[in-house]
Amino acid sequence: MLGPVVNAVVVVVCGLAGCWFIRNIPGRFEDIIKKGLGLSLIYIGVKGALENQNVLLLVVSIAAGAAIGEAIDLDKWMNRLGYWTERKLRMKGGAFAKGFVSASILFCTGSMAIVGSIQSGLLDSHETLFAKSVMDGIFSLIFAGSLGIGVVFSAVPVLIYQGGIALLAMHLRGFLSPDSITEISATGSLLISAIGFNFLGAAEIKVANLIPAVFIPAIYLSAMKLFIA
Repeated sequence: MLGPVVNAVVVVVCGLAGCWFIRNIPGRFEDIIKKGLGLSLIYIGVKGALENQNVLLLVVSIAAGAAIGEAIDLDKWMNRLGYWTERKLRMKGGAFAKGFVSASILFCTGSMAIVGSIQSGLLDSHETLFAKSVMDGIFSLIFAGSLGIGVVFSAVPVLIYQGGIALLAMHLRGFLSPDSITEISATGSLLISAIGFNFLGAAEIKVANLIPAVFIPAIYLSAMKLFIA
């Protein structure tokens, strides 16, 4: 759990620093920074997605994951969680929920979160999550300056999500094949690029409703392995 804990702590510390020291920046700076981050996220997402070894599986995973996510409407529930927390903290304006949801999706979705957590659980190796912590710290510093305290609270789903994967990996040693990890990472990376397009204003994708797609490759490949055996 060391890697997930460090990642969550970095998000909190840098998020608070962003709220305190990077506030009321001119709108033009916020806009260009957001677009720059969007371009970076598209690059990171596409680069990771290109590691995919089974294009058809990636397409099916995205389609099936989108259908499942839309049926459950994860985006709605994540927003409701943000608004509920906002009400409990007596905050107004919707900024809390926006910061919470945006940061939670960014920090929890992608190859580094999944692979890093699996490495922590399977191999007790935390280097990947430490590297991710540096990146998340930079993002939370900037996001908190424009989106507010909601970014800080995204550390909770970060800890639960990555910690859950790490603990699950500890109990599933040998279950996930290298191919499964590759496909999971590629699918998650593609979702990161979707967040980048949202940042650019080029699209309005409910990325939260695509999250189930990340888990479909592992289910499919594990089922095929059992079937062939």
